Amino acid sequence: MIQTQDIQFIDNQAVQGRREHYLDVVVDTAKILKSWQSSLYSYEWMHSDGRIKTRDELPESEQPKRDQAEEKLKSNETLEKSVLGIGLMENIEIGSGRAIFLTLAAAGVQSIPVHIPKSNEDEFTPFLS
Repeated sequence: MIQTQDIQFIDNQAVQGRREHYLDVVVDTAKILKSWQSSLYSYEWMHSDGRIKTRDELPESEQPKRDQAEEKLKSNETLEKSVLGIGLMENIEIGSGRAIFLTLAAAGVQSIPVHIPKSNEDEFTPFLS
């Protein structure tokens, strides 16, 4: 099982230049996935029962993203933190860095460092690791 202390994370390009609007937190992967399961976008990466799809089960457009994330993990490259937020249905949404987050989750990583908007700090309290 991969441990996040073995991985070096860097800021996501999506927050650069707007760093003052984001917080760095470590989230509980299982809790995030449970909430994200309600997302309109989860079907691409997740089965309806909450399991993350294998590479071959992903839509063709998502497979290269999974391949790239897995290659970065294998070669111990630095990974950009994913950007999470709260969606319209008050569930977690995974924005930029979705492939990294979900590949780590599929590999069994239980806690993942991410960026969240400062304006969502209170809503993320139940999801922190």
